Amino acid sequence: MAQKGLLMCVCQGTCPSFQKMNIFDVANAIRRENLIDYVAIHPQLCSTDGDKFLTTLLKGDMTDKLYIAACDPTMQVKMFRDALEAAGFDKNNIQGVDIRNMTTEQAVAAIEAMIKSE
Repeated sequence: MAQKGLLMCVCQGTCPSFQKMNIFDVANAIRRENLIDYVAIHPQLCSTDGDKFLTTLLKGDMTDKLYIAACDPTMQVKMFRDALEAAGFDKNNIQGVDIRNMTTEQAVAAIEAMIKSE
């Protein structure tokens, strides 16, 4: 059964652009809305282990849509290209939103809007 997931990345949690939000409150708010089937948080998706995580997560056709809340969505697709190819995951099934410099409430609203726009 294919699922929709939300993957959040906050640049190791030390980047100043993520200091105004509580990432766990964001994840829990989205999870409670039942807009997605699962939520995961990774500290730095653009790292080598981020590629490994994405490849592992997306292999096996269990996820048919992945939403990513992190940095610039255009950069996300470029950074994750190799991992998506390794997993056989169509980049058209990823949608991203930039949550940098947002409060917890702003990030929740931006993520909800992204998911509901589908």
